[in-house]
Amino acid sequence: MQQRTTDEKLNPFPHYQFMRETNPVYFDPQYHFWQVCRYDDVARVLSEYTAFSSEMGTARFSLNFEGDQGGENSAGDQGDDPMSSSMFNMDPPRHRQLRNLVTQAFTPRSIAQLSGRITTIANTLLDQVAATGYMDSIDDLAYPLPVILIAEMLGIPQEDREQFKLWSDAVVGASEFENGNPQAEMSRYFLDMIQQRSRERKGDLISALLDAQIDGQHLNQREFLGFCILLLVAGNETTTNLIGNALLCFDEHPEVMEQLRAEPELLPGAIEEVLRYRSPVQFMFRRVVADVTLRDSHLRANQMVLALIGSANRDEAQFPNPDSFDIRRTPNRHIAFGQGIHFCLGAPLARLEAKIALTLLLERFDDIQRVRSVPLEAAGADFAYGVKHLPMTFRERVKSRGEQ
Repeated sequence: MQQRTTDEKLNPFPHYQFMRETNPVYFDPQYHFWQVCRYDDVARVLSEYTAFSSEMGTARFSLNFEGDQGGENSAGDQGDDPMSSSMFNMDPPRHRQLRNLVTQAFTPRSIAQLSGRITTIANTLLDQVAATGYMDSIDDLAYPLPVILIAEMLGIPQEDREQFKLWSDAVVGASEFENGNPQAEMSRYFLDMIQQRSRERKGDLISALLDAQIDGQHLNQREFLGFCILLLVAGNETTTNLIGNALLCFDEHPEVMEQLRAEPELLPGAIEEVLRYRSPVQFMFRRVVADVTLRDSHLRANQMVLALIGSANRDEAQFPNPDSFDIRRTPNRHIAFGQGIHFCLGAPLARLEAKIALTLLLERFDDIQRVRSVPLEAAGADFAYGVKHLPMTFRERVKSRGEQ
């Protein structure tokens, strides 16, 4: 994967289409891993854990390829980073045990109960820009909403949230971290919090995780740290990009905003189409467990596979007119949140945050338009699809007599 320009990062879809047509299973000679880009193959790689493992073993890969030769079995291993002990990098049976433990503290009911708090946060953020007629929809809404929410869920004090953003961006490769190790610093911070909650429980996720157990087993320290860091990083990055990508899609199709105002019940389907059309996570890695054949290609044990989710979600064989943005698309079996046992645990939360934020935006503002004099800049993390900034102008809506 050679260094890509901003245009190529924001529009990889012609390249994906070319690869689906010419090299659907392709070995990259520079980085020494396979690329898989058709829907059926990507779904298989993501879900068939007995053949394609989430445990990286001794293979080391950077999530940001630019300037990194990486490659199969490059020097070192995953080291002591807690993320290597998170569910993201596990197979059954431990993955199943860990996910069941975490699910006890991260239930659909507990997510649904966050609706009121999400609404309050989103309204507060919109209040801060309403009178100006201008906002950067990333800096002013899409980024702070999930950061504030997840920080509150974990029990992180308000004064520490900006530091967590710096750590989170550095972990995914979205920014440079000049001094120190961001995972190590986050780990020290969370260890202090865990020790505090061990002495005195509070109504936060860390306290709930300390109490969660199966057959008398609790999360061990590395797994605990891995989950906290994974939740913070993945929750922030994915939801920020989902909201930003939705606004980008709506701006390109202004009729959609009017449709959604007239028929708010269409918004969940519109969010699913955003997830398909501009998937916040463009790819995931897997490791080949034993020699396997994929189409006509023979993959060897311990080779790495790059499953291109962004390409799978534009596959003509699965989605009619895949390059058309259609909020009424049915069915829409995208795999933006992964597939199989690793389906994103936070998907319901991301969907809920996006639904509430976009609903309030459309209810409160009219004539929402992107400031086209400011060029789009791709988000720094190579695996993600999103923009760093999305400045927009709008008019605050005048409430009718029937509105409260």
